[in-house]
Amino acid sequence: MLSAFVNAFRTPDLRRKLLFVLGIIVIFRAGSQIPAPGVHVYNVQECINIAQEGESAGIYNLINLFSGGALLQLTIFALGIMPYITASIILQLLVVVIPRLEALKKEGQAGQTKITQYTRYLTLGLAVLQATGIVALARSGNLLQGCDPTQYPLLHSDDTKTFLILVVTMTAGTAVIMWLGELITERGIGNGMSILIFCQVVATFPAALWQVGKSQGWWTFGVVIAIGMVIVAGVIFIEQSQRRIPVQYARRMVGRKMFGGSSTYIPLKVNQAGIIPVIFASSLLYLPAMAVQFNATSDAAWVKWVSDYFVTGDHPLYMATYFLLIIFFTYFYVSITFNPVEVADNMKKYGGFIPGIRAGKPTQDYLSYVLSRITLPGALYLGLISLIPLIAIVLIDANQSFPFGGTSILIMVGVALDTVKQIESQLQQRNYEGFLR
Repeated sequence: MLSAFVNAFRTPDLRRKLLFVLGIIVIFRAGSQIPAPGVHVYNVQECINIAQEGESAGIYNLINLFSGGALLQLTIFALGIMPYITASIILQLLVVVIPRLEALKKEGQAGQTKITQYTRYLTLGLAVLQATGIVALARSGNLLQGCDPTQYPLLHSDDTKTFLILVVTMTAGTAVIMWLGELITERGIGNGMSILIFCQVVATFPAALWQVGKSQGWWTFGVVIAIGMVIVAGVIFIEQSQRRIPVQYARRMVGRKMFGGSSTYIPLKVNQAGIIPVIFASSLLYLPAMAVQFNATSDAAWVKWVSDYFVTGDHPLYMATYFLLIIFFTYFYVSITFNPVEVADNMKKYGGFIPGIRAGKPTQDYLSYVLSRITLPGALYLGLISLIPLIAIVLIDANQSFPFGGTSILIMVGVALDTVKQIESQLQQRNYEGFLR
């Protein structure tokens, strides 16, 4: 393993790419620590401490996770990568719904470039909306629960000029993050956006682990680390698991040449949907909590009911709803990203068939059958992993930034495996052994 790292830095081209990625990460993390203009830094830190002591960090835990803690500190990169993730998911869904976007996707590289451009525009639009909402909550003092806005105002001034400057700054920060991610993709190694997400998630780990040790004792800290290693090993096992459906291509004569006759397979991953269902479910469950946040002074019965069951996240009704939503969105997302009809038609067009299965409709039915069967364990796996932080809140009285479980582990393991595979492929091209044995 260590020799593989040494070989990676011995190769000039690979070393240059790795150092470039590390440089971008340094710039990215520096921007996540620079406060936006008009923010009262001391009061923000005091309110964060109060929120942590009260085990409540507000309703933006998911966005704060993807910003590496920059959101609640109101920095220039406060929005992090979340607007881009949301825009990408929306475009993926619209490609299935809108025929024009579906036609663009089939045009190859030119169509994909156009869809990427639409994603950028939508990202900026979502960034403006999110920045406006966050700054409005900061100005009213409702961004961090348990903090008195009259004693600790988060902004130096609540006038319109400061409001607009903050919105423009955070939106521009999102645009810079997009640019940095594309630079990594073009000149570095791995997917730029994924690596930036990975860095932001990892950035919250030391503080979260320290909080567990400080509040629960170091014996509990050691148990959490041991359980975390088991969870990571399990996530790696599931993420690498796949069902390989064999495909045989018949020989055919084209002119004077013989084509086909080869064997391959269709890899169907157990976790075909990735982390998208967790993001969908989390975002949907944040809507009632957000409504309560904007109606904090109301005495309505629905406000009290939502506050009791859907804000803290430690109620069994919240956990059950979260789990069921993840299962639903897993099946939904897999159904729109893997089309058995299209796969079966392409196989038939090029003379491919699954041994023992007739081409056409029987192949389509077989693929649908296998996909529905392997999606169930994948959905249950995503649901159980996502419930780990919520269960930890109940068992060891942890806060909602509990490190092992949920989106954080899924992101870290997935991005790390993908990046290591890309480095390994480049090492093998230069006759070096890779990281994975």
